[in-house]
Order: sequence, then C-alpha cells, then structure tokens
Amino acid sequence: MSNPETRKLILGSTSAYRRSLLERLQLHFEVIAPQVDETPGAGEHPRDLACRLALAKAKAVARLHPDSVVIGSDQVAELDGLPLGKPGSHDRAVAQLRAMRQRLVVFHTAVTVACEASGFLESELAEVRVRFRNLSDQEIENYLLLETPYDCAGSAKSEGLGITLLEAIESDDPTALIGLPLIRTARLLRQAGVSILGVTGMTA
Repeated sequence: MSNPETRKLILGSTSAYRRSLLERLQLHFEVIAPQVDETPGAGEHPRDLACRLALAKAKAVARLHPDSVVIGSDQVAELDGLPLGKPGSHDRAVAQLRAMRQRLVVFHTAVTVACEASGFLESELAEVRVRFRNLSDQEIENYLLLETPYDCAGSAKSEGLGITLLEAIESDDPTALIGLPLIRTARLLRQAGVSILGVTGMTA
C-alpha cells in the first residue's frame, strides 16, 4: 500500500472546467469519468442534489481505485428553490436567462475527497450567490451567439463574457462558480495527506 503522499490523485469528472481549475494547484492527476446517475430525486433540493452527486462520484471512482485519492464534485444552480440544469440548446438558454434577469441565483458546488485505503471520506459545500442584471432580450441573444454556454448550469460563464450579465457575486470560495471550490478542495486534499506546497495536514 502506498504512502499517503505518493498516492495517485484522480479527478472523478470529465468537466473541462474542473480539470482546468484543478491544474492551478500544480498537482499531477488523472481524469476518470464516474459512472453515476445524475437524475434528481423527487423534491430533492438543489443543495442536497449537489452534495449527493459529489459524494457518489468520488465513491464510484474510489471503489475502482482504492489506493488513490479521488475528487468528486457537482454543481447545481437554484432559482426559487428549483434546480437550473445545463440548457443544452439555444432556446432553453434564452428561457433560463430571461427567468434570471434581476433575480438572485444560488450556485451550490459540492466537493468530496475519498480514499478507500485510508478510510478518508470528507465533503464540503460552497454556495455562490449571483445577482443578474436586468438583461434585455437583445443582450441575451448576443451573448448566447458569442459564447454558446449550453454546457453550463444557468447558461452563463462567469469566467468569460458571462460576467457582463451579472450585477454582483457573493462567495468565500470564488472558483466554486466555475465548477470546483479550490479553497475547500485544497483543504480536503491536505487532510487526506496530499502534499500541496510541500505541506500535508491541517495548517493554520
């Protein structure tokens, strides 16, 4: 069994956004797609859905790679207590953005770190509160034609032109809005024994 500091690190996600964010920590990692049913449960709150899926993704990959440290994450946007999924099409994105203008949308981003060999299994949740401007129909159309954010929950890429759609963002873990809360992720990885900046474990 490998030393905790030399265990393989796996991102249990095929999201290009999460992969790009995790690369910021300058850690070597592999990417493996988790085989998880992401269908929401009846009446399941968006926050609970994000937490459940992050846990399920991490555990699904960890079962197949028990000596590795696995990161699972999921994000669900919430408007009026209901989930906003990835639009997948232009018409659905238009409908989402129209519904969100001058409204507060909460993005729930959960992350789980798991290692079967060590018995480590911890999760954290980051919530980002985003207020949208009073968008005109023309602004919505122009934005979607320029950025085509059909694979993003809520139809807005804050790391790109989507930032111009927003009035304000409130968060204590800013990258959570893009898909992976790096402050929380780094904390969990240190707890799991992964060396970041040459340090493992909890530090002040």
